[in-house]
Amino acid sequence: MDLAWQTLAILAVVALVAGFLDTLAGGGGLLTLPALLLAGVPPLQALGTNKLQGSFGTGMATWQVIRRRRVRWDDARWPMLWAFLGSAAGSIAIQFADPEPLRVVIPVVLAIIAAYFAFVPKAHRPPDHERMSAAPYEATVVPAIGAYDGAFGPGTGSLFALSGVTLRAYPLVRSTAVAKTLNFATNIASLLVFAFAGQMAWAVGGAMIGGQLVGAYVASHVLFKVNPVVLRVLIVVVSVAMLVRYLLG
Repeated sequence: MDLAWQTLAILAVVALVAGFLDTLAGGGGLLTLPALLLAGVPPLQALGTNKLQGSFGTGMATWQVIRRRRVRWDDARWPMLWAFLGSAAGSIAIQFADPEPLRVVIPVVLAIIAAYFAFVPKAHRPPDHERMSAAPYEATVVPAIGAYDGAFGPGTGSLFALSGVTLRAYPLVRSTAVAKTLNFATNIASLLVFAFAGQMAWAVGGAMIGGQLVGAYVASHVLFKVNPVVLRVLIVVVSVAMLVRYLLG
């Protein structure tokens, strides 16, 4: 579809801000998906195009955290595969399933994330011991969150970060870094499904990719300098904002 260059430029700026926000706390889709819809992109194409541009942001963040050895590739590859498979399943299912249950699931997920980080004392600190070992966590929790992202996905990055802290006893900053790799895998899987289904505005997505790359690159350098308390507050703010935006829909 053809959009005026001014509209494409605005979408690129929105993508830049979203890429920065998404890398730090998740929730970039809160900005990009409504922007695509307001620009006149049809809903299914907006979902697919959102995955296209978002994949480059999470891809940049993933490259940076692995290159800087904040996350080891040997530790990330199998969880990423599980996340990919879960997201592919969710993306395929939503092409045929009734989306109405998501109207209940999505706000509940966002409310849980916000409430946990807002009200649980020292929520940004991991428990003394992991509550789930790596293998069962990767084979159950990771693909379940991936399936949620494939079906729609607001708050996926924060949900991965939350599960890493509470179940794997990761510090919040490390869990957020790991979440970038998993979110990249879920975005790629969903992107492939939507592209195969022909639900993609390629030119529009191309205009937004540059913004995503710049925003994610800057944020990936900021991430490991952020006080975990600040990161915790940011996650709460983003989750509440997504919840309000979704309910006002």
